[in-house]
Amino acid sequence: QPANDTTVLGDFDDVLHEEHGTATKFYRQHGKFLVNTIGPGGTRTDFEVAYTFGVFPLQQYLVGFSDGRYQVLAYSWDARPKIDGGQRWYSIYPDEMLPHDDVLHWTQPSQNWNHMCAECHSTNLRKNYDAKRDSFDTEWSEVNVGCEACHGAGSEHVARMKRGSSESKTESKTGLAVTFPSYADVQWTTDPTTQNPVRSPARTQHTEVELCARCHSRRSTLVEAPTPGASVHDSHRVATLDSSLYYPDGQIRDEVYVYGSFIQSPMYRAGVTCSDCHDPHSGSLRAQGNDLCSRCHTPSKFDTQAHHRHGKDSPGAQCVACHMPSTLYMGIDDRRDHSLRVPRPDLSKELGSPNACNGCHESMSSEWAAKKVNAWFPNGRSRQAHWGNALQAGQWSAVDAEARLMSVITNEAVPAIVRASAISLLPPFASERSFAVFPHAASDPDPLVRVAAVEALESFPAQMRVEWVAKRLDDPMRSVRFEAARVLASIPRAQLDETAAKKLDLVTTEYVAAQERDGDRAEPHMRLAELALAKRDYPRAKHEYALARKRNPSFLPAYINLADLHRIEGDDTAGESVLREALAISADQPDVRHALGLALIRLGRVEEAVAELELAFRGRPDRPRYAYVYAAALNNQGESQRALEVLRGALATHPGDRDLRSFAASLERQR
Repeated sequence: QPANDTTVLGDFDDVLHEEHGTATKFYRQHGKFLVNTIGPGGTRTDFEVAYTFGVFPLQQYLVGFSDGRYQVLAYSWDARPKIDGGQRWYSIYPDEMLPHDDVLHWTQPSQNWNHMCAECHSTNLRKNYDAKRDSFDTEWSEVNVGCEACHGAGSEHVARMKRGSSESKTESKTGLAVTFPSYADVQWTTDPTTQNPVRSPARTQHTEVELCARCHSRRSTLVEAPTPGASVHDSHRVATLDSSLYYPDGQIRDEVYVYGSFIQSPMYRAGVTCSDCHDPHSGSLRAQGNDLCSRCHTPSKFDTQAHHRHGKDSPGAQCVACHMPSTLYMGIDDRRDHSLRVPRPDLSKELGSPNACNGCHESMSSEWAAKKVNAWFPNGRSRQAHWGNALQAGQWSAVDAEARLMSVITNEAVPAIVRASAISLLPPFASERSFAVFPHAASDPDPLVRVAAVEALESFPAQMRVEWVAKRLDDPMRSVRFEAARVLASIPRAQLDETAAKKLDLVTTEYVAAQERDGDRAEPHMRLAELALAKRDYPRAKHEYALARKRNPSFLPAYINLADLHRIEGDDTAGESVLREALAISADQPDVRHALGLALIRLGRVEEAVAELELAFRGRPDRPRYAYVYAAALNNQGESQRALEVLRGALATHPGDRDLRSFAASLERQR
């Protein structure tokens, strides 16, 4: 909202907030709300607050710049009551001193409203980035989320209501571009045999959930101002269960905004939609506490001590305490996990994932919690296998990773987001036993699985990619088409038939336009550089890497990939120079160290290289390749025993990695 006396909740009465030795002043002058703080270039300046952003439990503030950018200030207002610790200024990065050139500083791209926030907090947003001027002319129909954000253009609806015709009173004749099944028309009854809820009528479409997913998911945007009602997979690329975002069993690790969790849930599979629990117009829950769950789940079975095993009216007796544990984000904002899972403390030791029991009983072990649950429910879920073990097997290169992942991918009872995650992990372990999984998954009914399968095929031989991926160039979902175009970019045109070649050209043109539209970020320029590399257009690739570094000087992948391009051109001296620049930005970055070590080996400076490769290996134990390369360097230096020790240590955590195992076998044979 525009910043004024009504909308601003924070204290701007000459307040001086000090943190990490830096003082920020919040004050008013001539009816304006001003902040004196460190700005671009590290210079202390006065900034005017243009908009407030959010209401509860925190409010943030936007500062406008002459190039059309709006940036989110470093400090937020804790809008909670004082008795709850609120009514104060605070930083959402309290443990970090952020200099002006840090990637998280409020003036940097990661805190830019136009790209990072606006699409989900405004209606019909058009970012309108101008690459030539590196500026924005962002427009919106409404600065907040209004009716048209979900229902589409409303002019016909207004016209019909003004006419007052009798036909306008029926749901199907409202004139709205997008309508949803009436909440009142959905009934949940109890199956007398299982006591489980059953939806009537059955859900036949996903419009509502996918509309919510456009904002309530971890995703990237593929089009500007997507059409309300269209599939989220046609307008966005939704993240799967990547280990940086989710634990192996699918619980939330980073801030993932609900959708990726919800589509794992048995409730989603049973037909539950967002509006079963949430009123989309008021933003409130349909009921409070256990009464919300009891609207579908028989309270005499579930809202009893025999089920929840906690004292009546205690915190542990709340359904959400066990089935929707919360995680704290942005300093004070609790977000509940919407996978609505049964607590599995037995998995915590195996997978390193949290569990609801120890979320409350912090002083007790997961083994203690598992014994309690097993005693209460001797035939419960803890006796069942969980797909999280398969994902972990893929993430850490277990000996049986291929078989475990295949068992998940081919099981249609497993949520699609899980099957997609499994197929993305399969390529390093793929053999003739699993090859058939890939084309089958590339034609899966669910777009998440198709995208993951197409991406997984990137490292396969050209003939397989042409056979299995080319048909996805006319997939109904843009996310799949874009991935297909990217994966086929390096295929020589002679290997494609004329129809496929024309489709590839069309989709590639659309893909490039999408990256250029987001040219204010470093990542799209990286993708354009990769596309140029696939076509062996090295000057264009260098140009895009330069733009990526310009847009975000802290974006290290651009340095690493540019150095690799210099390797392709036979100029490792230039590559070393680029990587030294990267180390000046982030001295402890293992990925940069690894790339530098490889460049130094090619330059013949082996002792320097071994030192860099060791730092990379110790910094990223999750990367078996780093262990392999470091061991190879040691072996070439005549230190085969140390090399074998490195390999043995790496195999303890990555026992199924083929390269590690083959190299270790070779050294054992030599011994």
